[in-house]
Amino acid sequence: MSFGIAQEGSTMITMSIRKNSIHVHGHAGAGPPGQDIVCASVSILAQNLISSIEDLTEDKITYSVSPGMVDIDYRELSEASKLLVDSFFLGICGIANSYPEYVRVQ
Repeated sequence: MSFGIAQEGSTMITMSIRKNSIHVHGHAGAGPPGQDIVCASVSILAQNLISSIEDLTEDKITYSVSPGMVDIDYRELSEASKLLVDSFFLGICGIANSYPEYVRVQ
């Protein structure tokens, strides 16, 4: 599975967490493609969230991944999945706090 967030022309990653969805869009622009540590960090957190929910819980999610975009949709989440989403949020907020010019949480 490939979860690259990179997208030509975009210079910021925006992320929103809603009651039933998570949306990550854009490219950080913090370095050349393939060397952008901010983009790679966000990508691996999204990849880990999807894999963790699928492999460690019985919860069903749907997701769409393409260059510059990860959309995750879900309904009722177990406490385990809620903890995973919270952990994802902490990681993203840490990146956004360290690199506010490249990542925005909405």
